[in-house]
Amino acid sequence: MLKTFKSLNPYLKQYKKLFIVASIFTIIFSTLALVDPYVTGVLIDIIIEGGSVSLVIKGVLLITVVTLLRTFLRYKYFMKFELLSQKLVYKLRKEMYIKLQNLDFTFFDKTPNGKIMTNMTGDIEAIRHFFAWITHVSIFHGFIFIYALIVMFLINPFLAGILLIIIPIIGFISLKLSRSVKPTFVKIREQFSKLNSVVQENISGNRVIKAFASEPYEIEKFNIENQKFNDRNIEAAKVWEKYLPVLDAFAILFNVVVMLIGSLLIINDKMSIGELVTFNRLLWMINNPLRMLGWMINGTQNFIASYDRVDELLNQESKIKEIHKPVNKHTLEGYIKFENVSFHYGDLPVLENISFEVKPGETVALLGSTGSGKSTLTSLISRFYDVTNGQILIDNVPIQNYDISMLRSNISIAMQDIFLFSDSIEGNISYGVPQADKKRIRMAAEIAGVNEFIYQFDQQFDTVVGERGVGLSGGQKQRIALARAIIEDPSILILDDTTSAVDMETEYKILGELKNINEKRTTFIIAHRISSVKDADLILVMDNGRIVERGTHAELLDKKGYYYSVFFQQMGEFNLEKKVVL
Repeated sequence: MLKTFKSLNPYLKQYKKLFIVASIFTIIFSTLALVDPYVTGVLIDIIIEGGSVSLVIKGVLLITVVTLLRTFLRYKYFMKFELLSQKLVYKLRKEMYIKLQNLDFTFFDKTPNGKIMTNMTGDIEAIRHFFAWITHVSIFHGFIFIYALIVMFLINPFLAGILLIIIPIIGFISLKLSRSVKPTFVKIREQFSKLNSVVQENISGNRVIKAFASEPYEIEKFNIENQKFNDRNIEAAKVWEKYLPVLDAFAILFNVVVMLIGSLLIINDKMSIGELVTFNRLLWMINNPLRMLGWMINGTQNFIASYDRVDELLNQESKIKEIHKPVNKHTLEGYIKFENVSFHYGDLPVLENISFEVKPGETVALLGSTGSGKSTLTSLISRFYDVTNGQILIDNVPIQNYDISMLRSNISIAMQDIFLFSDSIEGNISYGVPQADKKRIRMAAEIAGVNEFIYQFDQQFDTVVGERGVGLSGGQKQRIALARAIIEDPSILILDDTTSAVDMETEYKILGELKNINEKRTTFIIAHRISSVKDADLILVMDNGRIVERGTHAELLDKKGYYYSVFFQQMGEFNLEKKVVL
């Protein structure tokens, strides 16, 4: 618990004043709670003894005024703690989101989306609940417990002493409960993350699921994780049921002891009826904290488990580090050199001894089978990952010496895995350059071939696409993604299988437009079609993370190797005499 608050302190300390004010209101509220039982007991003794009516009226008025004051204080402290909780989780949620923006690809490669979403929602809500409810309830019942015991000792030390013997037993049981329940809440939060991941994956892949009629399999997969989540909750419930009846039994035992011994004390004139009434009312005030103890332990352990997961995310460190004084050129020229570059993903070798250089304005094509390392190679240029061995130079400067934001602002990528936002087509195209005017957007759209289909939509560029581009064909999404890359006017352009979903005629037009604008831009083209790469200044043929062939289109055909075989597999007899332009 102390470790959790020590970790949370940097976020809490700015709300220290708010917490103190809220706590003071709560303490005053709990102090005034003693007025009602004490005055009620006094009034009963006055009435029994035939005392003054005016004293009774004054007592009733005092209880009324105190009740109204407590109502006001309850509203104030409740709102203060709610405000504190909202401010705190707002800050935490903001810090988590900023942290996510700054983490590298490695983190997202190994962390399920469901876990991240649980951190951002369920775990944050558990933290909010603790500070909005558990905190003020704990303060209120804690002070009530102490105050009630003090007044009980003032009324009858003997009877209060007997109760004090039982209380440590309850404390011991509560401590055992706290230690037993924490591991179950950790398991519950972890399993909830897995369940969340299954649901999110199912929603994202719904079209594939329906295409393969895999609904029964997906339902079964969900049921398995849902059952595990159910089992974790039942496990927690069993822990509760093991201890809570015992706590309730001790609470009832308090009443039995007070009624029995209190009656004997009254019979022997060692206690008045009014004092017993006050004592009994105070006993209920002690019983409430004891009955609430399980709920408070539950909420506290849930909070600790949730904050530990949030803290784990906040303490994640990006593997991509920036040096103390990075190079911050406004514009890169585009000279790129790979020197014996190797990259391993964990223990898995992905690239081995890659060496080549590209002059500004040249086009490099990467060709090879799926999994040969083409996309990984271009990811290293943007420093999404750091090399394992060797080095990459851009404009003769080691890539790790550059300011990361500056480096990536000079590189534009049309990725193989296309992601479009739930925004207009215009908004998606101008995503990287939000200040772009309509003329610039239209020009990028024309180069990417977006104009060929945009006018079939009633809203044209203002047409809002669904999440991830739902409602658009693969070719349409590719062209929008290409326009988004082109509009940035980068020094280095990376096109990862950008035209695979368009027909060859459209591809030919797009490549022609790109050739016209790429004279001063270093371009990397990843493709499986020979027609996409044949005009490149340098073609690198990759296999199992290595460059197995390199050269121009003509040079590679002369070598009669892998490239040559792919060329004739794709073109066959349908080459020089046909319509395909090679």
